[in-house]
Amino acid sequence: MRRSSTFARQVLLVRVGRRDGDLHTTDVALPEHRYAGRQRRRYGLDRLGRSSLEVGRADIEAVMPVSPALPHLAHADETPAGSIPLLPGERTIARRMKFGLVNACTLASLMLGMLAIFQAMQGEVRIAALCLIACVAFDGLDGALARRLGVASPFGAQMDSLADMCSFGLAAPVVVYASLAGSVSTAAAAVACALVAACAAIRLARFNVSPKDGRFFCGVPTTMAAAVLATTVAIGLPVPGFVLVAGVALLAFAMVSSFPYAKLARLVKLPPWLWLAPVIGALVDVRLTFALIVVGYLVSGPVLWLRQRHTA
Repeated sequence: MRRSSTFARQVLLVRVGRRDGDLHTTDVALPEHRYAGRQRRRYGLDRLGRSSLEVGRADIEAVMPVSPALPHLAHADETPAGSIPLLPGERTIARRMKFGLVNACTLASLMLGMLAIFQAMQGEVRIAALCLIACVAFDGLDGALARRLGVASPFGAQMDSLADMCSFGLAAPVVVYASLAGSVSTAAAAVACALVAACAAIRLARFNVSPKDGRFFCGVPTTMAAAVLATTVAIGLPVPGFVLVAGVALLAFAMVSSFPYAKLARLVKLPPWLWLAPVIGALVDVRLTFALIVVGYLVSGPVLWLRQRHTA
């Protein structure tokens, strides 16, 4: 029993005194065994001709407990991972200026989103909606400039996603909530706008981790959803309040749906005669034309999804 208690104390001393996985003679002072001067062969501890200190350390190392509560100590050959540069590639003054210009557009979108919130809190919902439309313009501009100038980076992508969450995931619901005040119940407006914020967060997170498709979006993008909401408030769509609440909730669910929606680049390539009808309709009744375009775009997702399932 005395030998086992001494051996346990040695285990604890070695466990506390270890650093970087190495045992040094200065880390722990093993007490001299009382039977060090005798022949150890009879106890089966010195069959290979090792010294008592080597035998003790080998036994301690073999039975040394490893607690999951203790942090992992890195070995000397483990080097920390290098940091990812903000601007990959050649770091010239010209490229840095281009990089700063792109991120300035992203920050401008973020600041306009904050301004939209301030204006909505003061009751200026039309001005707040125009600020959101400007957010959409700057959000499209920063991505186009990054690809055009060759300064696209992971930092810019993450910063754009955070700015989109602030401008389109938070500012847009606040503006819509302010515009619905007085026309519908407060609870209904709050629930619909909270759905927009939650679905925008899910949509942006899913977009960051999902493989990119050059033809279609998976669900309505947050930028387009915010543009629809802002334009609806700006033009004052003459529909009942409960219809607006239902439309806001439907748009929120469309963001997190799996329906394929065509990207703007594909829409631009449509035949010119197809653009003639919206232009003429906008000259006749801009509100009705806008509502028909939004409904048509939302319906296009399920139609494309059914078509893909049929052809698969």
